[in-house]
Amino acid sequence: MELRPYQSEAHKAVFEEWDKGVNKTLLVLPTGTGKTIVFAKITEDCVRRSDRVLILAHRGELLDQASDKIKKATGLCSAVEKAEQSCKGSWYRIVVGSVQTLMREKRLAQFSNDYFDTIIIDEAHHAISDSYQKVLEHFPDAKVLGVTATPDRGDMKNLGQVFESLAYEYTLPQAIKEGYLSPIKAVTIPLQLDLSSVTTQAGDFKAAEIDTALDPYLYSIADEMKKYCQDRKTVVFLPLIKTSQKFRDILNSRGFRAAEINGSSDDRAQVLEAFERGEYNVLCNSMLLTEGWDCPSVDCVVVLRPTKVRSLYCQMVGRGTRLCEGKDHLLLLDFLWHTERHELCRPAHLICENEEVAKKMTENLADSAGCAMDVVEAESKASEDVVAQREEALAKTLKEMRTRKRKLVDPLQYEMSIQAEDLSSYVPAFGWECAPPSDKQKAALEKLGIFPDEIDNAGKANLILDRLEKRKNAGLTTPKQIRLLERMGFVHVGEWSFDAASKMISRISAHNWRVPDGVEPKTYKPESIGA
Repeated sequence: MELRPYQSEAHKAVFEEWDKGVNKTLLVLPTGTGKTIVFAKITEDCVRRSDRVLILAHRGELLDQASDKIKKATGLCSAVEKAEQSCKGSWYRIVVGSVQTLMREKRLAQFSNDYFDTIIIDEAHHAISDSYQKVLEHFPDAKVLGVTATPDRGDMKNLGQVFESLAYEYTLPQAIKEGYLSPIKAVTIPLQLDLSSVTTQAGDFKAAEIDTALDPYLYSIADEMKKYCQDRKTVVFLPLIKTSQKFRDILNSRGFRAAEINGSSDDRAQVLEAFERGEYNVLCNSMLLTEGWDCPSVDCVVVLRPTKVRSLYCQMVGRGTRLCEGKDHLLLLDFLWHTERHELCRPAHLICENEEVAKKMTENLADSAGCAMDVVEAESKASEDVVAQREEALAKTLKEMRTRKRKLVDPLQYEMSIQAEDLSSYVPAFGWECAPPSDKQKAALEKLGIFPDEIDNAGKANLILDRLEKRKNAGLTTPKQIRLLERMGFVHVGEWSFDAASKMISRISAHNWRVPDGVEPKTYKPESIGA
């Protein structure tokens, strides 16, 4: 099987990390871009190096899928380490193993610490759990590869505790632009669902509370779905099994051909096959289909299980991103979840790296409620909008700064005007003096007429504030008097008294803000300092 260009790059990057001594590395590929094929080829090359390879996963479907893909891609067979099945005694150099089985002390004790040379973890965002760590610690010298779809920043931070590097990342926008995944069109449905009372547990919304909040809207949601996906092959994700079953019945009453599956469904395989054949056009599930199930013909996804976890959201939407003949895009229905929490995952979080852009894209989609918008184009438009907003805000800030600066005295000008050599030559000595001016100091300076942005340490700010207080008590000119009079051409105004400056400003004001006749600013001295 020939690898796609990005798959070849990923394959090469992993071995480069291992060869330079980085034993634990990570590979990030979006759902639908063939991550299993990539690690199948990596497994093949490891076997060529005489390695014994363990493929580790947390679900039986993932193990079966990995074993099947490895056989199809490389011709190599795998032994199984799961429940009553054991790889001990097998001559196969590839083992697909259940982490729940291998984590047991008695099971691990059957393997020497160097039994596996390479360990590949499918859906590696689970690798931070104790069960995976127990297995990895038992094989301390094994090279480790974690493979996952696009994780959120929290996942990446946590995964950094397990993996030493990111060998390669292929993003969803790249995959769509290069034609390896289906374009995604998101439509915001103007139906506001209230999540404000839902609490969180283990970093995400509580499923039971989401279920309670969602229940009153199920009939309205079904009516909205009739407008957009009556003729589409749709997967719906819901919080609990009972709601999934209830929503299936509601959809059927609205003319859909809906089915429901859950972990207890005896006929799960048959229902999935019937859905793939087209006997059903909607498949409801309670978070069962987030991993390990592929149906490329799915062309609509409805997420009725809101989440804060980006990797989970990507997994749900990823059920519809694969290419299929006759499918020109995936339609993603996005409801207006009302919540005070900004971390709720929306279509923008599939594609935006920058939170500011994601927020703007979400606003734009909401403004165009009811219209399907291509997410790549929407991200580009949001990026342009954010840049324009930043430029507008910067121009406004600069204008405000110029206006503000015109009303305030520059510290250097003030020092020269009052002939304060100690201020001009000041050098901070103590730790607190070297720190930046506090907000309180800056506010006090500005209130007294000094432009604080030019003062770079707390010691200088403190010294100027002290000098301002002493000058006030001595009845000398204020910074604002100095600024106005020196702009008119008067010199050494810092030596004037407050009253003398006030009298001259009053005369200038009475003269329509011009220097009075007979007054020469450059030579003028008020009587108080020897006119």
